[in-house]
Amino acid sequence: MDHFIYRNGVLHAEDVPVSDIAAAVGTPFYCYSAATLTRHYALFDEALAGTDHLVCYAMKSNSNLAVLKLMGDLGAGMDVVSVGEYLKAKAAGIPGERIVFSGVGKTRAEMRVALEGGIRQFNVESEPEMEVLNDVALSLGLVAPITIRVNPDVDAKTHAKIATGKKENKFGIPISRARDVYAHAATLKGLDVIGIDVHIGSQLTDLEPFELAYLKVAELTRQLRADGHDIRRLDLGGGLGIPYERSNTAPPLPIEYGDVIKRTVGDLGCEIEIEPGRLISGNAGIMVSEVIYVKSGEDRDFLILDSAMNDLIRPAMYESHHDIIPVTEPAAGAEPATYDIVGPICESGDTFAKERTMARLNSGDLVAFRSAGAYGAVMASEYNSRPLIPEVLVQGDQFAVIRARPTFEEMINRDIIPEWL
Repeated sequence: MDHFIYRNGVLHAEDVPVSDIAAAVGTPFYCYSAATLTRHYALFDEALAGTDHLVCYAMKSNSNLAVLKLMGDLGAGMDVVSVGEYLKAKAAGIPGERIVFSGVGKTRAEMRVALEGGIRQFNVESEPEMEVLNDVALSLGLVAPITIRVNPDVDAKTHAKIATGKKENKFGIPISRARDVYAHAATLKGLDVIGIDVHIGSQLTDLEPFELAYLKVAELTRQLRADGHDIRRLDLGGGLGIPYERSNTAPPLPIEYGDVIKRTVGDLGCEIEIEPGRLISGNAGIMVSEVIYVKSGEDRDFLILDSAMNDLIRPAMYESHHDIIPVTEPAAGAEPATYDIVGPICESGDTFAKERTMARLNSGDLVAFRSAGAYGAVMASEYNSRPLIPEVLVQGDQFAVIRARPTFEEMINRDIIPEWL
């Protein structure tokens, strides 16, 4: 569910006409619904009711400070994967004890910042990282709380580029070696081994891979406790998918995901962490664009928009689908048309959809890309020297720009021509 619906023939974001936002900030832009973000967080929190748990928002999906502040005020923790994300979380008011630091390539400098600023735990991904973190912690006179990420070799049945839990993926240590790695970690004085971490991928639409992975984690927990380790926290990752195509069968609900967690690891007496991102922010956002031209080709028509792959790269990078709808609701029985929907970048890969049938559109019409709140703005670039597009947050009948579009002058002034040129 989201809060982007037609009212009186115009798409609204909560109580604000999307066309009003377009008139105020220009196109293209991202628009997020505070009500949808709030509802989606609550669904995960409620799914784990009755357990000791923390919902850590995976901020790589959408790291705008206003979104982070909203999540933090609801009680969310943060899952970060870089020192930049860590510092943004702190800037949004998230205390260190609610920040989990994930990622395969943490540097000494990043570790130092997080240790000095406060951290809930590091999710350690390799033995070399474990050694480095131990050295950094000891140099600061601190002890780093850690979980160790295990790779359960479970097929998440998702896109190959976002699968993370198979043995050929770069993430975690093989679960078959976990007992040896935990034994070594216990000898390192700068580390406090508190739990286990697992994450098998993103955009999962089937609960079976979660169940298989969590059963392996449950068995490992029992083995490690028998070995003398105080395993008291399980970080179970995120990855639950969203319905990018409204006509398709909906993915499992958070309550069903919560049932899997309770059924597989609920009897272990561990604190549970989950790290949802896409399901919280994905359907909470749209990208709004204007039709520049409708171009007739030899065997197809093209809808040329003022947004491009640099603004929303998912279709070009993952061959992913986004429903694209007109901001002005089509009249009943309106004649449809079929388009290749493209942007203005000088690459054939700058294509959002091929042979998409929708209401007939004209130059100047507005369209909205649904389910664009996750991995949209955060993956955007200034390719072709196109400015990053604004982000807008709506709450009820009010809206605010939460990241402004940079001017061309600001873009140009970031570059430096050396004196010798």
